[in-house]
Amino acid sequence: MKLITKYLITRLATMSGYALLSILALYSFIDLLAEVGNIGEGSYTGWTAFQYIIMQMPARAYQLMPLATLIGGLLALSQLSSNSELAVIKTSGLSTANIIGIILKFSAIFAVLTILLGELLAPELSRRADTLKASAKSGSLTASATGVWLKQADSMVNIAAMLPDNTLTGIKIWRYNPDFQLTEIIAAESAQVSDNKWILHNTRSSQIGEKQVHTQHAAQMDWQTNVNKDLLTVLRVKPEQMSFTALTRYIDYLKKNNQDTKAYDVAWWNKLVYPITTMVMSLVALAFTPNSGRHSNMGLKLFGGICLGLLFFFTGRLFGFTTQLYGVPAFFSAVLPTAAFAAWAAYLIRKQEAR
Repeated sequence: MKLITKYLITRLATMSGYALLSILALYSFIDLLAEVGNIGEGSYTGWTAFQYIIMQMPARAYQLMPLATLIGGLLALSQLSSNSELAVIKTSGLSTANIIGIILKFSAIFAVLTILLGELLAPELSRRADTLKASAKSGSLTASATGVWLKQADSMVNIAAMLPDNTLTGIKIWRYNPDFQLTEIIAAESAQVSDNKWILHNTRSSQIGEKQVHTQHAAQMDWQTNVNKDLLTVLRVKPEQMSFTALTRYIDYLKKNNQDTKAYDVAWWNKLVYPITTMVMSLVALAFTPNSGRHSNMGLKLFGGICLGLLFFFTGRLFGFTTQLYGVPAFFSAVLPTAAFAAWAAYLIRKQEAR
């Protein structure tokens, strides 16, 4: 039995790996074509675009993992069925419940891989990719662990973060004269960005003279600048690019600042359910696998299973948008599609077993 278990897991994992690489290559090629229009802006070159796509690949792999598990499972199980190996395995003493257990072990490997990608690799590389792209296109923007730095003709600006409503937080401005001598330091708790002007809130400024430093506080002050919102999009935290732990902390931070958290709540629940979704898709693959290779509709079942995976892929995003538009609890948008597909897979497997 251990030999059969190892054999099945190896076949399923190999085909799922091939499926993931194939879909990932296709998506990356499409993404690269989409970046062609940006080449030539600032110092954004073809090589920069290629680097950007490579760094986005772990995030893409995370998104495509359930689909890869479904397609890989369908291909592997269909091959076993067409070669009558599946029938031999069942007659050797393995029940459907045993096969389901083996498939769940296989899918658990990809579920763990999904967690590792979503928590460790994808968020950091996605952030670096966005920073690389924005820095190359603007030429005056540099990102670091302390936020984003902007260089202008008469000043240097550091911004810690941007909230979902485009409010900037943790702003520091160093102004200097044509001889690059520091003349003023401004620190603001937050800022609203409008055309050619930032409205700074809760500010403290220090004007540096030849013999003394004059400090003053203000509830609000205007600062003229040519930095617009589009340039600062690199600061905006994208919920789908955050890890589960980072999302938890950020949602708490937004609530303390009276910010809307719907998009982040949806992402939080999706992160929680996504590894389980990967396992559910492997059961859907089993449900769409015929018992015998003599069935003439094997190709049709394989095609139907792949279409079902694509349907799930886009249904999850549709539910997320519905939650934000109509105020549906984020829990339902994440759990309902997965629960529905799990119930459907269980029904099809039982129906197939009853024949």
